[in-house]
Amino acid sequence: MRPTQIYYESNIEQYTLGKELKVKFSDIPWIPIENHNNIEELRTKENSEFRNLKQLLIIGTRKTHKYVENHKVSDYLVPYTSSGCTAMCLYCYLVCNYNKCSYLRLFVNREQMMDRLIRYSTRSDRELTFEIGSNSDLILENEVTGNLPWTIENFTKCKKGSITFPSKFSMVDPLLPLNHQGRVIFRMSVNPEEVIRDIELGTSSLDKRIEAINKMAEAGYKVGILVAPVIMVDNWKAIYSQLFDRLEAKLSEKMKKQMFIEVIFMTYSFVHRKINAEAFPESIELFDQEKMTGRGMGKYCYRNTLRLDGEIFIHDELERRFGPGRILYIC
Repeated sequence: MRPTQIYYESNIEQYTLGKELKVKFSDIPWIPIENHNNIEELRTKENSEFRNLKQLLIIGTRKTHKYVENHKVSDYLVPYTSSGCTAMCLYCYLVCNYNKCSYLRLFVNREQMMDRLIRYSTRSDRELTFEIGSNSDLILENEVTGNLPWTIENFTKCKKGSITFPSKFSMVDPLLPLNHQGRVIFRMSVNPEEVIRDIELGTSSLDKRIEAINKMAEAGYKVGILVAPVIMVDNWKAIYSQLFDRLEAKLSEKMKKQMFIEVIFMTYSFVHRKINAEAFPESIELFDQEKMTGRGMGKYCYRNTLRLDGEIFIHDELERRFGPGRILYIC
């Protein structure tokens, strides 16, 4: 990533990573701000400028460190080194939560976050798994910061617990030689190539994602497949069947022996519809009144009958190819 502009909090140069980023991007305009969470000139931009906002980089320190209980792959969702992303997935939940402000934000106080993570893990009376990538894509972030090798090398100094993160990107080579001690769980999000091309804009292709999965499995990481989000576009069953055929054919035997699968159906929103209509006027319309119903404030999900049919279909298709017991959950 080469941002067009960088907005930064003045105290970032108190941190090692802040100093490094100042040098790395010295040829790019730097604009001082008081708070990375409230940049008025960006909040007031028109929806049509969403693509341009994605080319910005925001650098500050993370102030919120509250862990949230989770009951899927991890025990806790952990606020970590970044939020937002440079990709432009038309359904992105960060857009729903932050409206236009889903650009990549980096937090340079990583030592503070790592110390808290290690203390939390060490004090627990059981082995915990921490989700460190719920607000961003850390494989993408790593291209800017180099934080993932730093994270893995420092976390494994603590002898308890595991960390996990998902990705839609394939740039995993910096992680392959690391001594991760089997305590890092990597999860690759997959979708049919048509969905990646038309909806998950700016992310790695399916073939590159599969290649990255096999590389990580070969390097001894625990690796899972995240089928997410399942989107009921026209002929969705056919293209998801093709996706599963492709995974069956191209995943390595080592990966297949240890893989687990998560399945998440898409939730959409009024905010997505407004931004996508103005920023991506030629894109596919994901809202379908016949298939969707309201869910909370301004959100939409698939109707119960369609959803149940979809869950049964996905479950049966995956079990037929990869055997029983692979699916952790469908939600």
